[in-house]
Amino acid sequence: MADSLLVAMCGSFGLAAPGTESGPEPSLLPRPVALERRAGVFQLEARCILQAGPGAEAEARKLAAAMSKRLGVVLPVQAGDPAGAAIRLRLEKSLETRLGAEGYQLAVRPGEIRISAAGEAGLFYGGVTLWQLLPNPSGPPSGPPGAEPGTRQSLAIPCVEIEDYPRFPWRGLLLDPARHFLPVDGLKRFVNLMALHKLNTLQLHLTDDQGWRLEIPKHPRLTEIGSVRQESPMRGNRDRGDGTVYGPFFYRAAEIRDLVAYARDRHVTILPEIEMPGHFLAALTAYPHLSCRGGPFAVRTRWGVEPDILCPGNEESFALVEDVLAGVMELFPSRFIHIGGDEAPRDRWKACPKCQARMKEQGLKSEAELQTWFNRRVEAFLTRHGRRLVGWDEILEGGLTPGAAVMSWRGTSGGLAAAQAGHEVVMSPTTHCYFDYAQGKGPGEPESIGGFVPLRKVFEFEPVPPGLPEPQRKFILGLQGNVWGEYIHSEREAEYFAYPRAAALAEIGWSPAPREDFTLFNKRLFEHLKRLKVLGVNYRPLDQ
Repeated sequence: MADSLLVAMCGSFGLAAPGTESGPEPSLLPRPVALERRAGVFQLEARCILQAGPGAEAEARKLAAAMSKRLGVVLPVQAGDPAGAAIRLRLEKSLETRLGAEGYQLAVRPGEIRISAAGEAGLFYGGVTLWQLLPNPSGPPSGPPGAEPGTRQSLAIPCVEIEDYPRFPWRGLLLDPARHFLPVDGLKRFVNLMALHKLNTLQLHLTDDQGWRLEIPKHPRLTEIGSVRQESPMRGNRDRGDGTVYGPFFYRAAEIRDLVAYARDRHVTILPEIEMPGHFLAALTAYPHLSCRGGPFAVRTRWGVEPDILCPGNEESFALVEDVLAGVMELFPSRFIHIGGDEAPRDRWKACPKCQARMKEQGLKSEAELQTWFNRRVEAFLTRHGRRLVGWDEILEGGLTPGAAVMSWRGTSGGLAAAQAGHEVVMSPTTHCYFDYAQGKGPGEPESIGGFVPLRKVFEFEPVPPGLPEPQRKFILGLQGNVWGEYIHSEREAEYFAYPRAAALAEIGWSPAPREDFTLFNKRLFEHLKRLKVLGVNYRPLDQ
């Protein structure tokens, strides 16, 4: 199922007859920077050859697989310049100045198709656009026996000239397997959908008060104890428990390596999040001596904020943190490591002799400064290993560490302050980017955490604050939609909450500003959802 998502992507729009002047503009999503419709069509047939220039072989094979699934035959991939080559992929480093590492040029002409880019990601995204240009599969196959529905021996692709590149380098989504575990196959399916929308960062919220989901071989108690909770809130009645033990659920190292490689092949970075010092109860249940009170504790069975957090006055806390982060960095090659940092009540620190002694020793005036001191130690450890720290906007409260990036969720003011101070920022405010909030208010909507973020609200979001001076706008890396898991129990439910809102997020992250109005976007989205339907995506239908 997961692989078929990559190769079944298809377009849906009216095609002009061959030889006529330009026809309707294709319903592409996200909208390209520049598109010119030309007369005629390219006929994709079984005899077509895919030619890969130097360094383009891997992307050519992916594109060949996509086309082959629709044609019912295997398109050959060849190097050099074979006679009869009809689809050509080229890496051209000179394009990087104008298009960046992810941009591409796509030219569809009656006699050939050319995709050119400075990097492999650009070739991939050019291929994604080409998949969207394919006619929508419908009816029984006319190819060989056993071909997939919609297979045709010849596919008409409209002639276009496209030059395209993203507005922001960070175009992300978050999934939360800490609250409700999501199997690796489901994560791979989610990665496929992201790649087909030109989204490139998947943050995994791997730890919280309600569960520790990542194997750390040096500390097996983290998953032996922390991956199990005695019950969960009941569906439909969050104040009662369901009486069912949840777990043990966690990802083994081999599974993570497989997932990271799978995502990298689709130009999606997996960003790990290990919450600290708050949202740490699952770990403290395994190691209660690292708290301020000493325990005993139990993995939290209700949602919400836990008062017991990691004790920064205890030197052993840093030994565990560094062991965990070393294990994380061994599995995840991402440039950033997310440490959370949000919703860390500091009341226990106020009453803790070790924390107060630490504050006196370091000359700290408040518990907020103690958290910043904690963050500095963590950041120094990550820096020594060539990584960068990113955290939620609470890490601003005691003063930012030197190289930290901020993910702004409590509105955009935190992101504005961080960018003004020269720190990189990912915008992810609850007002527009929390995809665990309800999409509609009708009686048929599934249970959610609350709030209301309809599709139009997402589409209207502008990640660059209006008060940010031009020289500092470069610090806005992009935006991220968060699918928190308290009331999302499966990957199918995660799809429903993510799409089509993630399509609007993709448009914001990729397409140039100013954007077209919502009515025109909705028209393209209506056609795009036909593609998602073919893929079996559990998206929320558009409001009528």
